[in-house]
Amino acid sequence: MAAAPVLAPDAVGLGLRRALLGPLRAASQDAVDFLEVAPENWMGVGGALGDAFAEVTARWPLVCHGLSLSLGGPGELDRTFLLRLRRFLDTHRCVLYSEHLSACSDAQGQLYDLMPLPFNRAAVEHVVGRIRDVQDVLGRRLAVENVSYSATLDAGGDGALREIDFVNEVVERADCDLLLDVNNIVVNATNHGYDARGFLRALPASRVAYLHVAGHHDEADDLKIDTHGAAVSDPVWALLDEAYAHCGPRPTLLERDFNLPPFDELLGELDGVRTRLRRDIAQRDAA
Repeated sequence: MAAAPVLAPDAVGLGLRRALLGPLRAASQDAVDFLEVAPENWMGVGGALGDAFAEVTARWPLVCHGLSLSLGGPGELDRTFLLRLRRFLDTHRCVLYSEHLSACSDAQGQLYDLMPLPFNRAAVEHVVGRIRDVQDVLGRRLAVENVSYSATLDAGGDGALREIDFVNEVVERADCDLLLDVNNIVVNATNHGYDARGFLRALPASRVAYLHVAGHHDEADDLKIDTHGAAVSDPVWALLDEAYAHCGPRPTLLERDFNLPPFDELLGELDGVRTRLRRDIAQRDAA
């Protein structure tokens, strides 16, 4: 399998939302280093919207983050969709492609939500085979994201695994990469009572392709809701520093799905990522 090109380790990016097309078209080249899109939202889009998309994706490298592959789902992989996806990734010279380590479909079709998987060996076997199939069809490596979840599924019997062991076994046996979502670790650690820093440190640093940071909603002291609709919180910033200490500098994407602030404010938050990346690089150079 041919190795995909990679972003610079100090690259910072934004999730492309339609409301950001105008500001990005007017922005300077150094405002961001790359953009991330959900390919399902842009396949086949034409007209003025398609022209605007083509304009901004010609200016910056593109990362794709899928929503509908359903790696853990029970149904057959949609190979027609995978072939369309491959054309899209190739046409737009996509640097990286990632998906969620979750299920979003059942026997009747799409659920339009990201459902957690049971942390057991049967699920590992199922997901590993599907990831390998996806990588073969796409002709490129896949990065899987550690997802947030509100409730755990019954893992069942002797095959039950801890979340960290489940994630690590999947990426090792599937020989795929990891999209490390820092916010999701903070959310899950709070909701399910484990140590966020310990979870992070147990992940395989060499497989981390890039990182996500985002905001969440604090429902209670022991309950966080993963929303991508708020500014990055102090605990997430702190764990991002830990991620760089563990993995080294990695391309980092700021996710904001709604409640978009003014564009300059969004770029200011992105500068917070850039500052932390550069500080880590400077500390490593000094050492």
